Parts: sequence; C-alpha cells; structure tokens
Amino acid sequence: MKRSPLVILLLTVLLDLIGFGIVLPLLPTYAKDLGANPFMIGLIASIFSIMQFIFSPLWGKLSDKIGRRPVMLISIFITAVSYLVFSQASTIPLLIFARGLSGIGSANIAAAQAYITDVTDSKNRSGAMGMIGAAFGIGFIIGPLIGGVLKHNYGIPMVGYVSSSLIAIDFILALFLLPESNKQAQKIAFTFLKKRPLNSQPRRPAALFLGEKMNEYVDGLKLTFSSRPIALLMIANYIYTFAIVNMQVASILLWKEYFMATDEQIGYLFAYVGIWSVVVQGGLIRKLIKKLGEHRLFFWGHLFTFIGVFFVPFAPQSSLFSIGLVILFFFAIGTSLVAPINLSMISLFSYKQQQGQILGLSQSVNSFARIMGPFSGSILYGMNFHAPYIFAGILTVAGAGIALRLFKYKIEALEPSTEASNG
Repeated sequence: MKRSPLVILLLTVLLDLIGFGIVLPLLPTYAKDLGANPFMIGLIASIFSIMQFIFSPLWGKLSDKIGRRPVMLISIFITAVSYLVFSQASTIPLLIFARGLSGIGSANIAAAQAYITDVTDSKNRSGAMGMIGAAFGIGFIIGPLIGGVLKHNYGIPMVGYVSSSLIAIDFILALFLLPESNKQAQKIAFTFLKKRPLNSQPRRPAALFLGEKMNEYVDGLKLTFSSRPIALLMIANYIYTFAIVNMQVASILLWKEYFMATDEQIGYLFAYVGIWSVVVQGGLIRKLIKKLGEHRLFFWGHLFTFIGVFFVPFAPQSSLFSIGLVILFFFAIGTSLVAPINLSMISLFSYKQQQGQILGLSQSVNSFARIMGPFSGSILYGMNFHAPYIFAGILTVAGAGIALRLFKYKIEALEPSTEASNG
C-alpha cells in the first residue's frame, strides 16, 4: 500500500466530514427558526442526498477521464463555498441552496473511493475503505460537539465560517500534497486538451447535455447489471442503506418519547456508536478480513445489524444505558463491517478502467436510499413505534441472503490476469 497519498486523502476526507458533522445536527432546528414547515424541513434534510445522488456518478466518471486530483480539488472548493453561503443563509431558499451546493461538492466520495482503488491492492482495499468509514465516525463524534458550542456562543454564521475554514484547509492540503493516482487518465486528459482546447468546443443546448447525462446513467446501469456479483452488491447496498436510514429517522423520537432520554444523553449514544465505528473501521477490519475474508464478514455484518435494529424498541424503558448499549454495540459493529466491505467488493469485481463510474453509481444508489428512507421511517413510526425497526430487521435479513449468494463468486478470479472472466 502506498501510504503517503492515502494518508493525505483520508485527512482531506476527515476534514470534510468534520465540517459536515458540525452543520448537520443543527439544520432541523435552524430551519424551524426560519419558519420552515415540516415539508420544507424534510426538503432541507434531503436536498443534500438528492444532489449526491445526481452528482456522485458524474464525479466518479469524470475522475476516470481527467484524473482523481482535479475532481477532488473542484469538489472541495464547491463545498467550502457552500458553507460560506450557509453562514449567510437567513432565508429558507438560501438555506436550501447552500445544502444543495454542499451535496454537489460532497458527492466527491466516489472519486475518493476510486483513488483508494488506485493506490491499494486487493488485500488492503477493504481496510482502506474502512478508513473512510472511520473518518465518518470521527466526523460525527467531533463535528456535532463543535457545532453545538459554536451555535450556543456565536450563532449560526460562525458555524458556517468554521466549517468553510476547515474545508479551505482541506483544499490547501489536496492542492499541495495530494498526487494524481490515475496516471492513465492524466495522460488522456493532457492529450485531449492539447489536440482540442476547451475554448474550441461549441456550446450545447441544456436539453442535449441533460440527455447525454441520462444516457450515461443508463450505460452505467447496463454496465452494472452485466456483472452478476456487482448487481447483487448494488441491490444489497440499496436494501441495507434503506434499512438503516429508515430506522435512524425514528431513533431520536424513540429515545426521547419511549426511553425518556435527554438531548445530552442522545449525544452520548451517537458518540458511543461513533467510537465503535472508529475502532472497527480504523484498523480492526483489516485483521478480520485477513482471518475470515470479505464474504464471511459481509454476511456476519448483516446479522449483527439485524440484532442492532430489530430489538431496539423491545428493550425495557429503563434499560437504554444497559441493554440498549448492548444492542447498539451490535448495530455499530454491523454497520462498520457492511458498508466498507460492500464498496471494496464492488471495486474488486469491477474493471479497473471503470471503477470510478461504478463506484459513483454505488454512491447514487446509496443516496437514493437516503432520500427515500426518511419518508418510510416517519410514516411507519406514526403507525407504530415498533414498525421501523421490524421493517429494518426484515431488510437486513434479505441483505444477509444476498451475502450468502455472493459466496459462489470468488474474488481471486478477478485479478488483472483473469479480469475478462468477470460477468
């Protein structure tokens, strides 16, 4: 593993996620203070995922063509600007615009994942993907704490300024320290620009541009479903993400209304899950993969998650910080295994020249589940507070079934020398 570029990449991702974690927990109450109704609050919460759904495959495919580094730099810059807009978002439309812009910039996760596939081999890839998950965990531990202090003492503008400053540091690190990993794309882009300058390209109608992008999505789906293991992993990705988001929407309400937890205690619960995520994805996952392999861990991750979601509303009301913590332990371990292994296996089953595009589609699948999951969770919780968790449990069992089917597809058969056998 080439450690130096990977360390810089993970540091830039971490700074990005801390900035994200600073803002995210404050959005619902801030939107309500601006006079947003429940529908608008839902739109503000989902616009970030909507933009990620649209732009993740575009960033991923662009990184295949012009390289990972320029895509990372452009998207990081967009994210920094989005937080500056957020700092001045005193109206609902401006707040929606800021979150949408942030979603466009943060959709670069596909390019970051493709970067990892460039600088790691098959033995180290799941561990490296797990480091991104660890960065998520750290971001959600540190970010909300910083955001709460900033809002309480200095107000929302300072929250935006600090988040934008962190992303600006992220941009500087990437600009001076992050090398290009996709050398082939770099050569292709240089040749293209040399033969055909950008200012020589004719302007195209917006409808034609959108039609081309839709065709890219269709081509990407055809590419995905031409490979049975990739198709199964994409379906598993959607089912699993939908299950988790469906359950998460109801969690805060359940903790408040059923377990009578305070806001401070809920913060501790999030930190507890985040710490376990860092432990697993920050290093333990590599040892587990070497001992058990991706296939087994992917299956067991689904079963652990089933325990961590299905039994939550059945714990006694007074047991949130006893039995509840045990259940959340299974949830933290399961989610820390499934997500990075899913991404790693998708990359291992993909042709190298198309990994950015396929990983981008994977992020779109993930984002689509994050758009739809909140509606499911809120509706089911209104019907019965057990329902979101039972439904999430059923979905994780379905995911475990897909994981079992994947056992017949061996990763060893997908090394470069036998890549043509894929599909």
